[in-house]
Amino acid sequence: MHENAHPALVDVEVLALRPTQMTAGFAEIAYKRSQWAALGKKERRGVLKSHWFPAVLGPRASYYIVDHHHLALASHQEEVEHVSVMQLADYSYLELDVFWRVMETRSWVHPYDRSGKRCPVAAIPASVTGLRDDPHRSLAGFLRSAGGYAKDTSPFAEFLWADYLRSHIRRAQIEKSMDDAVREALGLARSPLARYLPGWAGTLPEGLPDATLRGTSAQAIPVR
Repeated sequence: MHENAHPALVDVEVLALRPTQMTAGFAEIAYKRSQWAALGKKERRGVLKSHWFPAVLGPRASYYIVDHHHLALASHQEEVEHVSVMQLADYSYLELDVFWRVMETRSWVHPYDRSGKRCPVAAIPASVTGLRDDPHRSLAGFLRSAGGYAKDTSPFAEFLWADYLRSHIRRAQIEKSMDDAVREALGLARSPLARYLPGWAGTLPEGLPDATLRGTSAQAIPVR
């Protein structure tokens, strides 16, 4: 591990990065790889220089990334060995169980499987290569790119959208045609029932008071 030229960044091996989630959208990763493949060597160096991974220094001096898991796995698959990490906090002095409790308090961990089921934090893989595919996470990512909802800084916002879509679109539908699934998801994204989600860009029905919908979405569509 060597210090980067930027004083706030640290150079870390991709395979040494510890995930804080269990799944990723593999279709979205494949798209990122296609973008990388289209770049020349100079452009690739520029991408690596401008993209850094927010991470927390945890027990045993391991860096736990709290974002860009898709980019991390795509980078590894494209044989990138090192990336730049921005350290958000130093919790390396904490016991592991306390560390995870603090991470949950900060909304820096998302221990849910590809079905949206809560799991013990011990089930989170030790490397990005252990992430499992969640097609609904890919659908949520492509939905945002298609303008279905606005980019939001809320932690794990795409996973909240994935859970919403999971209740309406079957995994088999996504695997059959991502384009068709995105078209269907665009309609679902504008529904008032999705108004609790980060980045919602729909509109309330004209003449319908806000109070009419209050509490409806959470009852109809459980988040977790």
